[in-house]
Amino acid sequence: MLARLRNVRTFIVNWWIARSGLGSDALLYGFSGVFALVLGWRSDQAAQWQWGYMACGPYFFVGVVAWGLNRFKLRRVNVARLALLVLVMLGTVVIPLGFEAHWRHAQPEVGVIARSATAVSKGKDPYRTYMHDGHLVDVIPGRPTYESFFPYFPLMSVFGLPTALTHKGKGLTDPRIVMSLMTLLASVLALGLLRASREKKIRIAQVMLALPTGALFLSTGGDDMPILALLLLGVVGLQRRANYLAGVSFGLAAAMKLTAWPMAAGALLVARERDGRPAWKKVGLVIAAIVVVTVTPFVLHAPGAFVSNVFAFPLGLAGVASPAASALPGHILFGWWHPFNHILAPVTFVVGGYFVARYFKRHWPLTLSQLLAVMSVTMVVVMCVASATRIGYVIYPLNFALWSWVCQEKEEKAKTLELV
Repeated sequence: MLARLRNVRTFIVNWWIARSGLGSDALLYGFSGVFALVLGWRSDQAAQWQWGYMACGPYFFVGVVAWGLNRFKLRRVNVARLALLVLVMLGTVVIPLGFEAHWRHAQPEVGVIARSATAVSKGKDPYRTYMHDGHLVDVIPGRPTYESFFPYFPLMSVFGLPTALTHKGKGLTDPRIVMSLMTLLASVLALGLLRASREKKIRIAQVMLALPTGALFLSTGGDDMPILALLLLGVVGLQRRANYLAGVSFGLAAAMKLTAWPMAAGALLVARERDGRPAWKKVGLVIAAIVVVTVTPFVLHAPGAFVSNVFAFPLGLAGVASPAASALPGHILFGWWHPFNHILAPVTFVVGGYFVARYFKRHWPLTLSQLLAVMSVTMVVVMCVASATRIGYVIYPLNFALWSWVCQEKEEKAKTLELV
């Protein structure tokens, strides 16, 4: 059975590799159109179904154009692919984002970030809600209980500052526009510095910005997109051994959201100077400096509120139902028997940590590609065992796996040159 599955996987991989650039693009955009159409039909969230209906047309149109162009022998295939990529982003990110920002239809985190920025701009603490004797304190009246929490680190508030300073919650001041611009700038810079072929850079850009893995979240309010873009920039810094760039990128991401911490910690294992010496101290110092400077004042001001918001609520320990609770194994098991919430994660951490440690020992010194592969698997496992997590977090392991594949090619070439 296992051998048969391997044969099927090999067949699929070989079949995909055999596709031309425009041919594979046509398939990806076509499947994306189907996904967008189904999302528009099935989703009960206004921001998502509106995006689905607006995005399905551009995906189908560009998919057909890519299929048509693939029938001709173009001299500059990558130029055509880039032009189609820009066209897709126009139809699936720019236009839907403009309409939804005007309509003020967004995922709950957009409002949470805007309210935190308003508090910070007035000199107040964004971490006001906390647990005391088993009861929630300082819940925002008129809002769902989960929207009272600010489950991020303080730096995430910067995306809501235009709204806070102008007192306008829609239009160009919408936090999604700021997050999208940040994602675009960091991604373009990272792709410009990345040591990879143009074909692979285009694929990374598609997954990050154009396909539903990026466009959906940019339009509806996915705060993970700027985090991913900064992580990509940090990975590029590690690849080029530009350690200050890596440290700043990982530090900014880690000072915004907890989901960036595994990659920021893993970066210390593979950071190298240009002469091959370990550079974990340099990278770690930069990351720690950014996190400590931005977080410490808020921790000292209200440690209980900080812990409740940043750690207890995202981990499902605040006793509040979260909209991020997708029907994944951890959430289902928690619904069957609540103590699973306190058993599953620690057991997974111990068992998983053992196998990761064995892998690291066997493959030491670790390469960047290997680290990204491990991070991809780790994020999948964490998603599955957490009691409250979104299925949308799959964009982390998906991007990590893609980056691992891209970096692996360069590492193999470098080893070949060393042997020669």
